[in-house]
Amino acid sequence: MNLEAIQPYLLPLGVAAYLLFRHFRFKLARKTLPALAAQGAVFVDVRTPAEFAAGNRPGNVNIPLDELARQAGRLDKTKPVVLSCASGARSGMAAVMLKGMGFRQVTNAGPWQNTL
Repeated sequence: MNLEAIQPYLLPLGVAAYLLFRHFRFKLARKTLPALAAQGAVFVDVRTPAEFAAGNRPGNVNIPLDELARQAGRLDKTKPVVLSCASGARSGMAAVMLKGMGFRQVTNAGPWQNTL
């Protein structure tokens, strides 16, 4: 097979594969949210205060990503933490941070609308 013939299709295929992966990953995470809520999970939205004020899930705690390291003490390391943001990128970074700080059960729910 000629690599030059398929090269124009590699980037679009990669993007499509990534988007499918995100879709199914967040869909799976969304299915686990009721069980996590029943376990006393804390729902944390890591968007900016302005983004949070424009729309949020009732009961979510707003701890912006740039303040998470300083404010992580507000969270119980033994309880599940469900993270959300606008797209799933910042909540993904927050998940890595919290896991590095010793939080046991951290779920990236992706966009905050997934937590509704």
